[in-house]
Amino acid sequence: MTTVTSATTTASTAATTTVVEEESTSVISSDFETFLTMLTVQLQNQDPMNPIESSDYAVQIATFSGVEQQVQTNDLLRSLASQMGVMSMSQIAGWVGMEARTEAPVYFDGTPITLAPSPDRSADQAFLIVRDASGAVVQTTEVSTTSDYLEWAGVDDNGDPFASGNYSFELENFAYDEYLSTSTVEAYGHIFEARADGANTVLVMESGAEVNAEDISALREPT
Repeated sequence: MTTVTSATTTASTAATTTVVEEESTSVISSDFETFLTMLTVQLQNQDPMNPIESSDYAVQIATFSGVEQQVQTNDLLRSLASQMGVMSMSQIAGWVGMEARTEAPVYFDGTPITLAPSPDRSADQAFLIVRDASGAVVQTTEVSTTSDYLEWAGVDDNGDPFASGNYSFELENFAYDEYLSTSTVEAYGHIFEARADGANTVLVMESGAEVNAEDISALREPT
């Protein structure tokens, strides 16, 4: 499905680029003919006793040439931007099936979830807060303030697994038993779909959450 979307986008972009180029060429040609007509009329109606200096004609021609070049440059930039957009979509489509690290809720199916907490630098104590899809807190666990990653096993204090569903994570930071801050914890989740949304590329996670591609902080192969 993603490949078809990419191919369709490529064909559409190519067609649009061709139309823009043809329109621009037509406009430039029309403007050049108008310029020549105006120049001819100017020559025919100049004062014989005070003819226009040749340098003035040179300035006019140079000005028109500069405008023409600018139009062509703008067309080229638009074409490149369109091509880069298609390339970006094509590359990001390859992310489908991989695991992305985001702040979005993650779907839990019994498999441990890798978390990337970022404790406050001043914190000497941190607590992982786990919320279910309704936003209710289902678990609070003290975690290390020095670990870059940790695995959330998805089991309660009795060792029983939590129900399958979406979960989100926060980190409460403390220093000398004083509350400092609460920060969102990034987690690895599976990418289910990639699609274009205007100028943005949106990734749909297995949890159903939609994330802009630019908000992905890391990628990895499924574990």
